[in-house]
This record gives sequence, C-alpha cells and structure tokens, in this order.
Amino acid sequence: MKAIVHVTLKPDVLDRNVAVILDLIQRTPAFRKYARSDAPDLKAHAQVGREAAAGGMVLLKNSAVLPLAKGTKLALLGNGSYNLITGGTGSGDVNEAYSISLLQGIKDGGLLADSAVAEAYAGYLKEQEAKQPPRQPFMPVKPIAERMASSDELARLARETDLALLTISRSSGEFADRKRENDFDLSEVEKALIRDTATAFHARNKKLLVVLNIGGVIETESWRHHPDAILLAWQPGQEAGHAVADLLLGHATPSGKLATTFPVKWEDVPSSANFPGRTLMGRDPNSRNPLAGDRAAEVVYEDDIWVGYRHFATRGVKTSYPFGFGLSYTTFQYSNLSLSASEFGKELTASVTVRNTGSAVGREVVQVYLTAPGNAIPKPALELRAFAKTKALKPGEAETLTFTLTPRDLASFDAPSSSWVAEAGTYTVKVGASSEDIKLTAIFTKARAENVASVSASVGPVTP
Repeated sequence: MKAIVHVTLKPDVLDRNVAVILDLIQRTPAFRKYARSDAPDLKAHAQVGREAAAGGMVLLKNSAVLPLAKGTKLALLGNGSYNLITGGTGSGDVNEAYSISLLQGIKDGGLLADSAVAEAYAGYLKEQEAKQPPRQPFMPVKPIAERMASSDELARLARETDLALLTISRSSGEFADRKRENDFDLSEVEKALIRDTATAFHARNKKLLVVLNIGGVIETESWRHHPDAILLAWQPGQEAGHAVADLLLGHATPSGKLATTFPVKWEDVPSSANFPGRTLMGRDPNSRNPLAGDRAAEVVYEDDIWVGYRHFATRGVKTSYPFGFGLSYTTFQYSNLSLSASEFGKELTASVTVRNTGSAVGREVVQVYLTAPGNAIPKPALELRAFAKTKALKPGEAETLTFTLTPRDLASFDAPSSSWVAEAGTYTVKVGASSEDIKLTAIFTKARAENVASVSASVGPVTP
C-alpha cells in the first residue's frame, strides 16, 4: 500500500498482478476440490510412461532388421544394455521406484539373450561400480569405461545368436557441460566395438542393431554405415527396457521425430566456435560444492537466429540426420495441401491429408514449415510453424490435419524498432516429414507489413 500511496506502483498494475495470482489459485486442484488419493494406480501410470517412451523414440536406420520375431536370440553388447540411463541429471532426473533394464525388457517381451555375455557384463559392471565414488543425488557420475569384447567372444556370439544389439549410452543434464572427447565423439573402444561386431556378424550374414541411450546429439557420420539398424531410444524413464522391446517386436511402430539436428561433425554447429565459454574463476581445492570452480561461467551467444536446422537449411550444410527426421515400419503419402485463402488476413489455415500406404499400423508427425520473404529482415530458408501427429492409421487409412497460422507465425524480431514485424510479400507453406523431406508446398501473399507486437528494451546485455 505504501508503494501505491507514494505513486511508485500504479493501481492498475497491482490489480493485474492480483488477478493473475487469483486466476492461478482458481485453477489449482485444491481450489477445485480435487479428490486426491494416497493409492494411485501405479500400474496404469507405468503403462503411460511406457507408451510415451516408445512414442518418442526415433528410428534412424532400418535395413530389413526390425521388427523382430518373438524368440529371436540376441547378443547384448555395451554397458548400456545392462545399465540403461533412464533420465538426465539435475531436474532431468526422477526418483523412480524401479527401472527396467534392456535385458529384462527383451526377456519379458519374448526375446532371448545370450547368457554367457550377460554374465560377463554383470561381473564387469559390478567390479567397476565398486571403484566409483559415492553417487550424489541428481548429480552427473563419471561413466564406466566401455567393456571391449574380444574377437573370440564376438565370433562365438555371431555363431550362436541371431542378431547383435549394441547399446551406446551417454549421461547429460544440469550441472555439467558436455564435451567433445568421448562424449559427442565416440571413444576409440566404442568405435572398435561397433566395427568389430559388425564385421563378425556380417561374416555370417547376420546383422547389427545399435541402440542410442543418449540425452543429446552425438557424432554418427563416421560409424553409422556399420550397423544395419539404429534406434534412438533417448533416456526413456523407468519403463525403458519394456518400451524398447515394444518397438523391437513391433508391438508399437516408431513414430518419434528428431527435435534436433545430428551434424556430420562438431564444427558444423555454429555454437562450437564459442563453446563452452570463458572461465571466470579457478577451482577452490577446499570447496565441497561440486558446482564451484573451474566451470565456464560466461558465454557470448553469437549464433543470432541461425540456430539448429535454420543454420543447416539456410547455409546448405550437410547433416547426418536432419531436424524432424524419423523412420517407421510403414509408409505415408501426403496429398491435398489446401490453404483457406490466397492472401493472408487475420489468420490462415492449411490442411493436408496423410494416408498410410504401408502394411503396418503407424502414426506420422506432419510438420508445417514457412518460408518468408526476408527482404527487410533476415529470415531462415524455412521455419517450423506447426506440427501434429496423426492417430494410429491402419494400412490404407487416411486422416486430414488442419493447422492455423497467425500473424505472429509470420513475424521476426526487428531490433531497431524493438518489435515483431510480419513483412509484406509472398510466403511459402512447406509440409513434410522432416526439414529436408518436404512433400507439398503452397503460397500465399501478405499485402502490407504488420507490426505484430512491440516490446521494451529493458534488459540488455551488460559487459563489464
């Protein structure tokens, strides 16, 4: 009240802020008298987690490998096959009641695993974990060095199993930046394991599947020709092993798409030039705070608008796997792209029909990109403006999806005027299965430029 009396706080500002708080209170479960329970249906919740994990996984490669038949015997290789990373560090972690390993998941699904190599990994991991320092909750841990299989072991596995499944794992999240060596780039042992396993199994006309149990992008260009299939499982939560097995067996069809770009090499990413930044202090040997010390504390973001796929698409930089990419066990046909108008007014809708033309039930993520004139303000070659996943389509079934574009979708930030501006000119709507797989296009025009929103330059960078 003193602030109002002394005119340092306007009453309308106070009223607006109080209204926002009261609105939030009214939408809380407690205010709405939600009948909470201390006996939640944990099995049902686990099933939701299992389905969500499978739905977000991305099939990067599949040369007549997946799905597998029940009873297929696998040679499980890689530390991650027995010790999957279910989540990230910091707020990316959860206190799960349990976690399903890949070994347990495939067994529960009706696949078989070579017991001798499983026992060898169990012994190796137990021995190495005993050497690890005590783990701090939510904090990153030093990864255990990958176990290298001998040539004799790989030869035996190639004789006695049907398929090799090799898991590559990475931890990532809060409290520690990633690094290039043995993180973005595979270690020499990992590269050798992939290469030698592929050689041993291909010699007997058998195949190699690589599962990527990672939380961020890694380099794939130097080794992705070795495996016959690559499944990006991410860090899939407590039902991890079951979710992976569901996809391997075809109980679920892969429908995830990449929300990031997999570059050919480290230097292809614009931020690599100034990552991880400048260290402002040295390590204090007496500090017990794991966050203190020689960490990069200042980073100047020089990417401007050329972030992610915008950079790769605009500058024609080759990718290993583009933004929006993801394979399926079936195929889809796009048709009948239709715009609600040829000239943009207050908004515009675009509709497109997607048909399942394959032999398996599947879902497709339809992506809508927009190419703007870019005469007054620099614009990328294309920008994602909408996306949606179809329902589970049976073979031959189709669904029509509709997307709405608003003035904000056309706008870019103009720094001199501190506003969001939608230019006049010709715009192209591009609908596709990834940023590099555009299926259909259509154009519309905007007669006049529009100032969509103005903002105040209140918080600018301060450089001492």
